[in-house]
Amino acid sequence: MTYEAVIAALADPTRRAILEALRDGPRSVTDLADDMPVSRPAVSQHLAVLRGANLVSEERDGTRRMYQANAEGLEQLRRYLERFWGDALASFAAEAKKAKRKKR
Repeated sequence: MTYEAVIAALADPTRRAILEALRDGPRSVTDLADDMPVSRPAVSQHLAVLRGANLVSEERDGTRRMYQANAEGLEQLRRYLERFWGDALASFAAEAKKAKRKKR
């Protein structure tokens, strides 16, 4: 899974809200839909996208499927952002060194 899939999945505010709701622990589609401004089938579709991005996992509990946040799914995005942040800090440090040399 790549960070692009995670970014695409999190681009939708409803999917972000679902992921936030799952931070508190596993929930069923029905439980999630009760707190969302969309229908239960729409929540199921959003969960499929989140599963595809490895942000959510599911487990059967009797006749229900329970969904939970998968923090490991954010790993690719975290690594991408750390690389970006590291590059930005290196550029800032290089500019600071140039400015310091100019003052001399």
